[in-house]
Amino acid sequence: MSTFRLWAPSAKTVSLVLAQDSGDTTHELSAGRGGWWWVNVPSARHGTDYAYVLDGNGHELPDPRSAWQPHGVHGRSRLVEHSTFTWTDASWRGIALAGSVLYELHIGTFTPEGTFDAAIEKLPHLAELGIDAVELLPVNAFPGRHGWGYDGVGLFAVHEPYGGPDGLKRFVDAAHAHGIGVIMDVVYNHLGPDGNYLNRFGPYFTDRYITPWGPAVNLDAPGSDEVRAFILGSALSWLREYHCDGLRLDAVHAFQDSRALHLLEEIAESVHRLGAQQRRPLFAVAESDLNDPRLVVAPEAGGYGLDGQWCDDAHHALWATLSGERQGYYIDFGSLATLAHALTRGFVHEGGYSTFRARSHGRPMPATTPAYRFVTFLQNHDQIGNRALGDRSSTQLSDGLLRIGAALLLTSALTPMLFMGEEWGAHTPWQYFTDHTDPDLGDAVRNGRRAEFAAHGWGPEQVPDPQDPATFERSRLDWSEPTRPGHGSLLDWHRRLIGLRRRLPALTDPAWSSVACTFDEQARWLVVRRGDVAIVVNFADERQAVPLDGVPFDAPAASTPGFTYMPGRVELDGESVVITRLLPTEHPAG
Repeated sequence: MSTFRLWAPSAKTVSLVLAQDSGDTTHELSAGRGGWWWVNVPSARHGTDYAYVLDGNGHELPDPRSAWQPHGVHGRSRLVEHSTFTWTDASWRGIALAGSVLYELHIGTFTPEGTFDAAIEKLPHLAELGIDAVELLPVNAFPGRHGWGYDGVGLFAVHEPYGGPDGLKRFVDAAHAHGIGVIMDVVYNHLGPDGNYLNRFGPYFTDRYITPWGPAVNLDAPGSDEVRAFILGSALSWLREYHCDGLRLDAVHAFQDSRALHLLEEIAESVHRLGAQQRRPLFAVAESDLNDPRLVVAPEAGGYGLDGQWCDDAHHALWATLSGERQGYYIDFGSLATLAHALTRGFVHEGGYSTFRARSHGRPMPATTPAYRFVTFLQNHDQIGNRALGDRSSTQLSDGLLRIGAALLLTSALTPMLFMGEEWGAHTPWQYFTDHTDPDLGDAVRNGRRAEFAAHGWGPEQVPDPQDPATFERSRLDWSEPTRPGHGSLLDWHRRLIGLRRRLPALTDPAWSSVACTFDEQARWLVVRRGDVAIVVNFADERQAVPLDGVPFDAPAASTPGFTYMPGRVELDGESVVITRLLPTEHPAG
């Protein structure tokens, strides 16, 4: 027997349409407390299709809490009995954010097939690379077959073209078998416009605030208790029903929540409570551009208690130094002093003036906050896909600079994250693509994208059409690349760096006090000290000697041969990096 429950506080009547072997049947729901409706249907079982009809208008609507939308976001829902799946990960004890190397991937373009099952075949590659956890771009139900996933509308359902609920379970189960955790990217600050029926059921949105996507998700207006419970239920379902290990919360700066108990604190508390119940670490990491320490500071100290946050400042500092780009939000970045600040503090904007924003921005992170709470990257889906052509760093930087970037990222005190294909310098672009079935919406997306880049001098014919299937096809990884000259050696470099991160304790020390930088802005060299390890970087074109406070005795990794080291200095080629170990400092007895 299945019990169907629906929150529809404004409805006068609610009917359930159930697909049976003998044809559709209709069942009237009974009104309960707080706007909830319910009905028991003994014949309903795993795989039964159903839909709701409100107030007898004849328009079938999918279940807002549907876990399965086999006919797309506009079609009927399908019942899922999660206990029918046979898991094999009973011995999996989870993975902590601290010390981990993350890998962001998009299921639809990670493999030629674009499915969970095809992605399983690539897990040995990630295990050999040394990845600790993959971060999946949103896989909840969204319109069309392909897209980034950030216009999703089914917050509990798994995108059917990827493989549906069981496909995701097979992927997570297989990842755990390879010793790899799974982080789910979830979007609760807005829903896409196509297939969004939530407002038909209740006050899921409020015009009290206006966001770039229209009315805000209702987090503090009347009826918001149930909306927040809806979001919390979705968040926990990925961890409980699909055995995921963590959440990445999209753009939490867009949350409009004036309540004393912020939704972010509720999410963090609920995730940690479930982790305690399941006796494995579960974590939540937020994306935010506020530079606000409250996200990761403990609730008893006035924070929200999240486990980490993306650190755009560290990315901007690294990318602007390597690429020389200074447009837009890169205007305050690019100097070695700024890069050193990011590597030793995380936030660059700590309350000082932001030229890009034309105001002061951010505040300092407490020095006692462990550095691993910052997740940073040289590339990610936004930093590639939101460029006009979706061009990767491998098409803009020399091989030497790519290796320097990888070294600084993977030896930093922050939690490093790679974007799929970055490890071999993929040349395939990753562009903005959509598959909206509504022609007007497709036109609006296309024209909006072109207008956005027209302001930066791009002609409309130069900006890829998001609705063109070729834009999606171009964005698929080419798995023959790692076998080609240049790509294979870069892949090996990433493997070596991740191996060093695991082998040398200094490289996973989360204390900010363990990181120190020296640099010469004019000569273009930088030395990052991580305990007894020094990362010596020559950004200049010419070979030079870089002064070093200490005596190197070993060089476990170097991006080019021919370097020399001696007491007090390392001499290395232009655009290269040497990672060296130093003799311990002798302290006089006393």
